[in-house]
Amino acid sequence: MIIWLASYPKSGNTWVRSFLSAYYYSNNGIFNSNLLKKIKQYPSSVFFDKKIDRPNEVPKYWLETQDKILSKKEITILKTHNSLTSINSIPFTTPKYTIGVVYILRDPRNILTSLKNHYDLDYDEAIKFMLNEKKFIYDDRTPDNINYSNFHFLGSWSNHYKSWINTNLFRRMIIKYEDLIKNPYETFRDLSVFINTLAKLNDPINPQKLNNAIESTKFDNLREIEKNNLFPENVFSKTKKKIPFFNLGPKNKWKQKIPLKSQKDVNLYFENDLKKLDYF
Repeated sequence: MIIWLASYPKSGNTWVRSFLSAYYYSNNGIFNSNLLKKIKQYPSSVFFDKKIDRPNEVPKYWLETQDKILSKKEITILKTHNSLTSINSIPFTTPKYTIGVVYILRDPRNILTSLKNHYDLDYDEAIKFMLNEKKFIYDDRTPDNINYSNFHFLGSWSNHYKSWINTNLFRRMIIKYEDLIKNPYETFRDLSVFINTLAKLNDPINPQKLNNAIESTKFDNLREIEKNNLFPENVFSKTKKKIPFFNLGPKNKWKQKIPLKSQKDVNLYFENDLKKLDYF
């Protein structure tokens, strides 16, 4: 069965994934980048038996590939940026394959600044990215040999989070990126309890291992790993320059970064969401 670690891009998924890989897949809770392989991104090429040549092919294999995961008869944690949606009447997942989901929320105004950096956009382009109801992403780092196996259908930011947090199909936990900063011990502890419950693990939370996992996956530590070329998920700008994956993190302050006009635009576009999620 699958436990999804789901989020809109640049919401903190890699941070949470790093913590979980350190806590559950190491002996002492100390993170290293090789541990990320224990929590794979879905979809990606490892789940397919052939190269995917067109993005619209991927949804056809959602349930087939999850059948293979189910056949292993073990709990599998997977990272995804996919919306919980259906394409051509094919659902992204169903209760047959999914036991629960951890969804990571982040203030969309801070997502905006991170998207701008990560995808080499200006603010108007980044806002359009977040509003696009048909938005999808895939790995285009090798334009001469694109593999669409990691096609993720996002839709708009608003519909993305609603698709996951409003579902009653399976158990879910919602985590705010901001709580990971303000109350890391309590938030990561509660996350571990939730994972243990879903996986029916009877082991009590190990405080020392929990602390080690939190400390070793702090933003500055992850950024240092990236600087040493030990992080496998970098992207490149339009001019082929490597873009830092770990750019600002907790220091990302949208009021200081976003021009006033773009602040007004994004506050207007997401007004209802900001109020609903207590970001106003």
